Amino acid sequence: MVLDALEHLVSGLSTALPAFIVLTWLVAVALLCAAGVGLLLAPTLPRLVRALAERERARLSRWGPEIPAMGPAPAGVRAAFADPAMRRELRWLLVHGTLGLLIGGVGATLAVQAAQDITYPLWWRVLPYEETIPNFVFWSVRDDLDALAVTFLGLVLAAVFAAVIPGMARLQAWPGRRLLAPASDVDLSLQVARLSATRAAALDAHAQELRRIERTLHDGTQNRLVAVNVLLGATRRALARDPAAAEALLEQAQDAAETAMAELRTVLRGILPPVLAERGLAEALAGLAANCGVPCRTDIDIPGQCAASAEATAYFVTAEALTNISKHSRARNAALIARRQDDRLSLRIEDDGIGGADAGGGSGLAGIRSRIEAHGGRFAVTSPPGGPTVLEMDLPCGP
Repeated sequence: MVLDALEHLVSGLSTALPAFIVLTWLVAVALLCAAGVGLLLAPTLPRLVRALAERERARLSRWGPEIPAMGPAPAGVRAAFADPAMRRELRWLLVHGTLGLLIGGVGATLAVQAAQDITYPLWWRVLPYEETIPNFVFWSVRDDLDALAVTFLGLVLAAVFAAVIPGMARLQAWPGRRLLAPASDVDLSLQVARLSATRAAALDAHAQELRRIERTLHDGTQNRLVAVNVLLGATRRALARDPAAAEALLEQAQDAAETAMAELRTVLRGILPPVLAERGLAEALAGLAANCGVPCRTDIDIPGQCAASAEATAYFVTAEALTNISKHSRARNAALIARRQDDRLSLRIEDDGIGGADAGGGSGLAGIRSRIEAHGGRFAVTSPPGGPTVLEMDLPCGP
C-alpha cells in the first residue's frame, strides 16, 4: 500500500509540474494581453489546459474509478471560458500546479531522505566531511556510532513517511477527482453512451460465442455422430452374414461415440468451466498458470466469490493471454497478478518476451478486449518492441 501510494504520488508530479508550467504560461499570456501581444498567444491556452487535464484523467483512471475524457477543447478563448468543464479544468490547474506540486515534491523528498539516512553508514566515509551531513541531522558525524544514529533517524523518517504517504496521495488526487469528473448531466449522457456501447459489445461477443459453439458442434461432434449412425447401419447389415465383421464395426462405433462425448464435454467446458464451481476462481487461475508453457509466477488475492459471468470472463481471458504467451512471446518467464478490491476484479499478466503485441492486430488480444469491454471492464496493453508485454484488465465483479 505504501509503495502504491508513493508511485501514485510520484506519478502525480508528471502532471503537477506541467500544470505549474502551463499556469505560469497562462499568467504570462494574461499579462501580455495588456500589451496586445498576448491576444496572438491566447488561443493556445484552451488546448494546453484540456490536453493536460486529459492526461490527469487518464492517470487517475488507472488508480481508481474511471474519469471519462471530455474530447477536444472549445475553439477560441471566449468559447473556452463559456464552457463549464473548461472553467473546472482551470480551477484544477491552479490547485494541482501549486498544492499538488508541493505535495508531490515533499513526498518524494521525504522518501529519498529516508533512504539516504538508512544507508548512511555504508557511504558516509567516501565523501569529504563537509558534504556528508544529511538534512535533519543536528549532530556531528565523526565515527560509526554517530552514523548509526543517522540510520535511526532514517527509520523514524521512514515510519513517518509510511504513515502520511497514503493521505498525501489522496490529497494530491482529490482536486482532479472533484474538478475533472464531468457534471451530473454530462455524466449521465456519457453513461448512456457507454452503456449503449457496452450492450453492443456484449451482443457481438454473444453472437461470436454462439458461432464458435455452432462451428464446433457442426464440424466435430455432428460428424462423429453421423459416423456412429453409419457404423451402426453397417453393423446391422453385417450381423446376418459376418458376425466377426459386425463386432469390429461395433468397436469402431463405440470409439466414435466416445470421441463425440469428449468433444461435447469440451464444448460444455467452453461455455462455463466446471473448475470454477469446483475450486473457485483463485485456484482455477493458479491452475492455468501452472499449465502455462512458460514458467509463470502467481500472486492471487481474490477473497470471496465473484459474479459467475465475471469469473468466467476472467478465466477465459487469462487462459487466452497465457496461451498467447506460450505460442508467440518467446518469453522465459511470466507473471499473473490478480486482485479483488471492493466490487472490482483486476488482472495483470506480464512476460519478458519479444513484445510487439497489438490489441488490434490479432493474437487473441482483440477477443480479450471484446470480452472485457462487453462486461463493462477496461483493458490495456503495453508491449514495446523488445518487451516486456503487460496486459492489464479490470472487471466489475459484483458486491
